[in-house]
Amino acid sequence: MAVRSALRLLRPLSKGNTRWTPNLTSARYETTDCGLKDIMADLVPEKQKQVKEFRAKHGDFVVGDVTVDMMYGGMRGIRGLVTETSLLDPEEGIRFRGYSIPECQELLPKADGGAEPLPEGLFYLLLTGNIPTKDEVRAISRDWASRADLPQHVVQMVNNFPTSLHPMAQFSAAVTAMHSESKFAKAYADGTHKTKYWESTYEDAMDLIAKLPTLASAIYCNVYRDGKVGAIDPNKDWSANFTSMLGYDNNMFTELMRLYLTIHADHEGGNVSAHTCHLVGSALSDPYLSFSAGMNGLAGPLHGLANQEVLVWLTNVFEQVGSNVTKDQLREFLWSTLNSGQVVPGFGHAVLRKTDPRYMCQREFAQKHLPDDPMFHLVSQLFEVAPDVLTEHGKTKNPWPNVDAHSGVLLQYYGMTEMSYYTVLFGVSRALGVLSSLVWDRALGLPIERPKSFTTEALIKMASK
Repeated sequence: MAVRSALRLLRPLSKGNTRWTPNLTSARYETTDCGLKDIMADLVPEKQKQVKEFRAKHGDFVVGDVTVDMMYGGMRGIRGLVTETSLLDPEEGIRFRGYSIPECQELLPKADGGAEPLPEGLFYLLLTGNIPTKDEVRAISRDWASRADLPQHVVQMVNNFPTSLHPMAQFSAAVTAMHSESKFAKAYADGTHKTKYWESTYEDAMDLIAKLPTLASAIYCNVYRDGKVGAIDPNKDWSANFTSMLGYDNNMFTELMRLYLTIHADHEGGNVSAHTCHLVGSALSDPYLSFSAGMNGLAGPLHGLANQEVLVWLTNVFEQVGSNVTKDQLREFLWSTLNSGQVVPGFGHAVLRKTDPRYMCQREFAQKHLPDDPMFHLVSQLFEVAPDVLTEHGKTKNPWPNVDAHSGVLLQYYGMTEMSYYTVLFGVSRALGVLSSLVWDRALGLPIERPKSFTTEALIKMASK
């Protein structure tokens, strides 16, 4: 048989809750090798040599100055990290290894009959800097499918979580528990030379990325469904297996998931989830512990939880103003919101000073597939009205919509109405970026991160001199 059980499942473990039971007819198969590690083995020495020569020649080059406001303002704008996988320009938006989102949509391989890029292709691009072939992407899909089983103790742990525990808390805790599977931790304990750290980090990254849809699906089905999770099919891509395990049988939802998992993967190294994963990893904590720490940051309302916050707000707006609201009425509602001291969620960004390209590609998807949806109509009107209101209000540096302003409406349209789960989807996607970065952190031998801090009194003394 081509299909196998996605988890090694146990009997139901909590009274009153139905948990997923084993698919006893599924077949097992061995882990595959997609050949990506061999490509990395050729790239790593070249990059190490480039960095070594660059530092030797330009190590004293000053990149930027730090002000007191930056120090008190959350280190906003301080230039102090190296992230190889992506670069965020305030005006242009994100580029993955030099490629814009529209370019990735055009160039990255797609599923047969599909129009959206496969996340496996973006992962390959983030690791190597090269656009993969369709065969290379298929090899990664098969490799991840072969690694997708969860350890039995993690299955038991997830099945024992109360359904009242937030999905992100379940997600993070279960990832931490998978530390037991870390090849990096074992290699370090065995005394592997530091020049080889990237190899076991790569293996952990591949294992973890492969298991995340399985874990995320188990959480979703336990909390919101009957506990029954679909099976992994080695002939399907990563996103298709994910949506199938979630219980969705809609090709367009799978297409949306391919787009969603691609565009949420990476956003430079300074955001909370990416920076936290890098920081914890710099202590040589294994990828499971590092990624789990990043997910705890992603769970915050000022970061990944924002997509949930936006949809809650949009739903409230829709209930108050209705589906036939005019732009003038919407403008009045926005002013009322701002004058009451509240914010307009989904607008503004810490770095961007234009409309988020990730918003625009989701908007294009909606225009193509759900042009008459009332909630999309509201989002479109906000896109036309809110920037002028926020500009006139004067307290928002970037009045344009960000990625969170759109994603919830798309997910809701295809039946995923459970808003508290949306950040888990974000987390599954973000693994592609932060874990590929972690591989390169170890390949380049980046040291433990330890910036210098000051007390307010010390800064006052420094400034007075």
